[in-house]
Amino acid sequence: MKIIWSDFAINTLKEIYDYYKENATISVAKKIKSNIFTSTKPLLKNPDSGQIELNLESLNEEHRYLVESNYKIVYKQVTEGILITDVFDCRQDPIKINDENRKPSR
Repeated sequence: MKIIWSDFAINTLKEIYDYYKENATISVAKKIKSNIFTSTKPLLKNPDSGQIELNLESLNEEHRYLVESNYKIVYKQVTEGILITDVFDCRQDPIKINDENRKPSR
């Protein structure tokens, strides 16, 4: 089993990194990024450890999430392993997680 990052999740994480690099410091940006990556590692042994993402239940894909600081790391199990589908800023309106037009943001 392995952790796989979707393009959307990668782009969202890059936006988060760039925001903190510009508005805080590069060390803060690196720490946030590192903490997000590190928080996904336990999923390899316990893929059901995250809570079910109720805002995505209508997709019937069994999305779950972990929380790291202000971010929800949304994932689902796929044949190849664990697919990270999104890194969602919890300070946003939760319903935005369903917005098809949502772009990555800090």
